[in-house]
Amino acid sequence: MRDGRHDELDKGGWRARLTAARTALPVATRVAEARALAEAVGALDLPATVCCYVPFGTEPGSIAWLDVARQAGARVLLPVIPPEPGALDWAEYTGPQTLSPGRLRGVLEPAGPRLGPGAVREAGLVLIPALAVDRAGVRLGRGAGYYDRSLGHAAADATLVAVVRDDEFVERLPAEPHDVRMTAVLTPGRGFVPLTGR
Repeated sequence: MRDGRHDELDKGGWRARLTAARTALPVATRVAEARALAEAVGALDLPATVCCYVPFGTEPGSIAWLDVARQAGARVLLPVIPPEPGALDWAEYTGPQTLSPGRLRGVLEPAGPRLGPGAVREAGLVLIPALAVDRAGVRLGRGAGYYDRSLGHAAADATLVAVVRDDEFVERLPAEPHDVRMTAVLTPGRGFVPLTGR
């Protein structure tokens, strides 16, 4: 993935390659990247409400960035996976002690009141998990479609930020008409990078 180009790969091929690369990362690298991402969030001029997520498995980031955003004065909303496929629900994050296991194994969710799929509209900044993102804002997720169905509820002027490792910010990914384009990317080494986006 060094050149960021694998034009012959479809989405399944990209997912397999990226997942294997993440699994091979040393723990020390993951910890350093998570620290860098928390610092990058702290350096942003945050809006009143931020939608974020709790990284799980090999996703870059950590719970620390949630607390950084709260300490900066932002209201932090986290996704709640619905019982049936559809748009994500949201609930406010008020501290690590309020997180509990969600529907999917390994995923932590806030235990507070559910605010509905439309709550994402309140956010000026939405941090979004991704396996990769390209320079045109095409995001590659895990394939469940939760965010594609959810981001249609976001405000038209919200900044949609894919969070990836530096090597996962690539030249071009396969795109489909329903894909919601990102307007920025956040990586451990580059920090916040605006994209051509929507």
